[in-house]
Amino acid sequence: MYCISMAKITISLIKADIGSFPGHSQTHPLILEKAAKMLKEAEGGIIIDSFVTHVGDDLQLIMTHRRGENDKEVHELAWKIFRTCADMARSMKLYGAGQDLLSDAFSGNVKGMGPGVAEMEFEERKSDPVLLFMADKTEPGAWNYFLYKMFADPFNSPGLVIDPQMHDGFVFEVHDLMEKRKIRFRTPEEIYSLLAYIGAPSRYVIKYVHRKDGIIAASTSTQRLSLIAGRYVGKDDPVMIVRAQNGLPAVGEVLEPFATPIIVAGWMRGSHHGPLMPVGLCDAKCTRFDGPPRVICLGFQINEGKLIGPGDMFDDPAYDRVRGRVNELADMLRAHGPFEPHRLSLDEMEYTTLTVVEKEYEKRWEPIPE
Repeated sequence: MYCISMAKITISLIKADIGSFPGHSQTHPLILEKAAKMLKEAEGGIIIDSFVTHVGDDLQLIMTHRRGENDKEVHELAWKIFRTCADMARSMKLYGAGQDLLSDAFSGNVKGMGPGVAEMEFEERKSDPVLLFMADKTEPGAWNYFLYKMFADPFNSPGLVIDPQMHDGFVFEVHDLMEKRKIRFRTPEEIYSLLAYIGAPSRYVIKYVHRKDGIIAASTSTQRLSLIAGRYVGKDDPVMIVRAQNGLPAVGEVLEPFATPIIVAGWMRGSHHGPLMPVGLCDAKCTRFDGPPRVICLGFQINEGKLIGPGDMFDDPAYDRVRGRVNELADMLRAHGPFEPHRLSLDEMEYTTLTVVEKEYEKRWEPIPE
């Protein structure tokens, strides 16, 4: 049963790698055009408004509607677009055509079928700024550091100190992707316990952040493709929705953590650590060593479900310095070649193609005499 709320607005941000050129670097303009046309045709019916973009090789569908999270018709619309665009990608012999589509048949919603999903349902405020973050060549846990800084670190977000509506803190819902369980931490009183978990981003991922009075503040995608498919099928390339202002962190407080170059898992073949680079749309393509990992941010004002914008938030010389530092870190890590810590640790490499190499040599190992 899907309940349609007439009072609340839902933002659905759904992404998939359905084919790119050349290699894993960027989405083809014809694919973007087709997806935008299909969403436009659905406006006034299933959805209110839409916007299509990409980061690297991932096609990003942004939709607003009044149908709530996990709505069958909204997810089916996204699935049809991904399938149609994957067929186009195959016809053009694009690389990795249909890579993130792990099934041929739609099963009610796209969760567990390959695409990444972040959704958020809320009552519109008098003014409602929303920031949508989209990353390529990394995993869902990449958002952990940034969400902590936005909603729990007063050195990043002074609103935690001086805004009475933020002063009581926030609640972080953390998902354990291995054991399929969740837990909530209240901050600031449980900050140290929160950090004990989210400091291991390959397993523990922040899914939602709420203000303590229940106001939704952030939502992320937590899909791990390798755990869904049981094999390596590419990195997860997460997305995130963050509301700002009016009792939530200011837009500048939300963006400030990205001025620090953070090392994330992913990059080449999903098997390396690399620095996450904030870029504008014009630079949202992954080239050097299929990277470095990229993140874009589009900012909108929400007006009766309409998307007013976008603002290209990282298309700003204020981020030139962090981009330079990212390149320096990329040089340092690349110098390690196939050695850790550039290459992921062995437990994480279990979800890459290294297991194929290990099987080939399994019988050649000999016991060492005591």
